[in-house]
Amino acid sequence: MHAITIPEPGGPEALVWAEVPDPVPAEGEVLVEVVASAVNRADLLQRQGFYDPPPGASPYPGLECSGRIAALGPGVSGWAVGDEVCALLAGGGYAEKVAVPVGQLLPVPRGLDLVTAAALPEVTATVWSNVFMVAHLRPGETLLVHGGASGIGTMAIQLAKAVGARVAVTAGGPEKLARCAELGADILIDYREQDFVEEIRTATDGAGADVILDIVGAKYLDRNIRALAVNGRLAVIGLQGGVKGELNLGALLAKRAAVTATSLRGRPLGEKASIIAAVTEHVWPLIGGAPGDPVPAPSHREGHAGLHPAQGAGAGLDRGRRLDRAGRPHGRHRGGAGRTVGGRLGALPGARRCGRQRPAGAGAALTGLASGEPREEDPPDDEAPAGRTPPSSAAAVPPSAPVSGRATASDQGDQALPAPVAHQISPLSLGVGLALMGLGVGFLGIRLRRR
Repeated sequence: MHAITIPEPGGPEALVWAEVPDPVPAEGEVLVEVVASAVNRADLLQRQGFYDPPPGASPYPGLECSGRIAALGPGVSGWAVGDEVCALLAGGGYAEKVAVPVGQLLPVPRGLDLVTAAALPEVTATVWSNVFMVAHLRPGETLLVHGGASGIGTMAIQLAKAVGARVAVTAGGPEKLARCAELGADILIDYREQDFVEEIRTATDGAGADVILDIVGAKYLDRNIRALAVNGRLAVIGLQGGVKGELNLGALLAKRAAVTATSLRGRPLGEKASIIAAVTEHVWPLIGGAPGDPVPAPSHREGHAGLHPAQGAGAGLDRGRRLDRAGRPHGRHRGGAGRTVGGRLGALPGARRCGRQRPAGAGAALTGLASGEPREEDPPDDEAPAGRTPPSSAAAVPPSAPVSGRATASDQGDQALPAPVAHQISPLSLGVGLALMGLGVGFLGIRLRRR
């Protein structure tokens, strides 16, 4: 088979389309023929040499994919050759085939095609595991999401609203805040102009946020504790503002509050399987519908090079063919560059025409990490390097905690989770985000539309 490899760390030119050995599914695994894979910030870090895959994982980038089951490994039941699936991966999505532990498979959501489904596993698993399985957000509580216009942020807004929570967001500028409002955010905070501690206290009559989903890390640690309500829970999934901060244990004790820090890629298979089972049960019923027709997009190298830290999202879809050795898609694409085919994506509230302009919205927010100032409003999907940091600036701080650490009692798993309020959600309409389709790059995402 062929895969996108990284012989030497570097820029997008370091991505090399090469012939590699076919994976063989082990006990409890299936072999998936990849139709599409998604671009996550961890892929950029891995390309730059800052984030090695976990031991035993595929050496190729790609933390999620969609495709069809080509073979079953020993001991696998409940799935069949030919089944269309999407999957959470520790690596290997940028390849024609990948071996996937059976517990990390999900069916393609009703009404979605395979290309669209590729962008869902990582973001849904990250949000559900942290906001609901760790922080235990409940109906009627207030969730504060830092980076509300990012892929993680837009998914967190919608899922929190689906279970009946109140949502506050921070984002940089009125355009991004407007997008968050469209998705259901109740409290809009421009972190460039406003103090989120003061704003969240004012909006909650002094109580504070019950749960905070944070992608900034050290820079926000003290203020996050001050913004928490009594019995509040702070879930740290990113370190864009630094890795070392000072924690006032007295303030934490006084509020009987909890601080957790998690990553997803390196978790044990059993934990990932539990997360995927919860996502399948609670999130998948909220997703449905059909995207607009695909829009051509550049090669994998151009996709990595073209991601801008402040975008927060992308636009357009691509059903790419296989890439040649120079990273160019083979075959013809539907539609023309810089336009929507069928107009569905462009017709969404707040959306712009596809092409170089990218409306803020759902999906993975990616950064090149080597440029400019910290972008707290544009968090990564999930992951962080273990033990290494990029050399450039605070913007290059790895995007989440390298290990799972807690300052509270152990995770209670999926116990007593609030049931999704299904009647509040109508079928999915596609918004914006980012994915690498069929090994050619495109942009996609989801929007859960309330009735």
